[in-house]
Amino acid sequence: MIDFDTLELEHDPRGFATLWLNRPEKNNAFDAQMIRELIIALDRLQNDSRLRFLVLRGRGRHFSTGADLAWMQESANLDFNTNLGDARELGELMYNLAKLKLPSLAVVQGAAYGGALGLVSCCDMAIGADDAQFCLSEVKIGLAPAVISPFVTQAIGPRHARRYALTGERFNGLRATEIGLLAASYPLAELDRRVDEWVTNLLANSPQAMRVSKELLREVGDGELSPALRRYCENTIARIRVSAEGQEGLQAFLNKREPRWRHENRHENNEPEGSRP
Repeated sequence: MIDFDTLELEHDPRGFATLWLNRPEKNNAFDAQMIRELIIALDRLQNDSRLRFLVLRGRGRHFSTGADLAWMQESANLDFNTNLGDARELGELMYNLAKLKLPSLAVVQGAAYGGALGLVSCCDMAIGADDAQFCLSEVKIGLAPAVISPFVTQAIGPRHARRYALTGERFNGLRATEIGLLAASYPLAELDRRVDEWVTNLLANSPQAMRVSKELLREVGDGELSPALRRYCENTIARIRVSAEGQEGLQAFLNKREPRWRHENRHENNEPEGSRP
């Protein structure tokens, strides 16, 4: 385990990591230090060849109540350029999480307010408790969800994003599932067991295929079906079909056995990647 002051990073020997927001006494509210530590942690995870995917969680009662009040008070007394630097660090965190090569799963209990809702939006998948509480609360205190807005809008769509950014109203895990922020919600008492089910499902998949699929879907979702995008999609499937994992998956299917994925070799030079449009 790597030592951080505001985080815990756990590696499971099966090939995934759990990154915990670890300020339970502050409801995992984030400040400049937590943002910097998250950036460092994601950089290390990005370059860890042992990992298949990432689980993002919060210690204690809440995922995160958003920005730390003391940090916000300090920011109010800073000049524009210093505040701009803080905003750029938060933007770097959100971008790095959204563009992480590893598939990511957020798990939400309690509150996920403001920037914490942004973290959830940046993950590829998210699940939570039925009674989890979400809120874009910035308008209540004279601010705007500026840095997180692209990621929130992509996660829940522009109409829902406008509603919750302009009203600042809270919504629960059931509603979050309806609008697409969560893939599923469960009774809080079942949440850990449900996380295990999701982990088991992800572990059964080809690490390479998940990673390539994530990149492919990001490219497809960024624009219209141009000739360059068509070539990228065609090139991607052709490459993955002849790759080691592609061949192993096909043989396992044909021979009715479990595939043996070689996730430890995810950075080998022969990893299939399409030529991006």
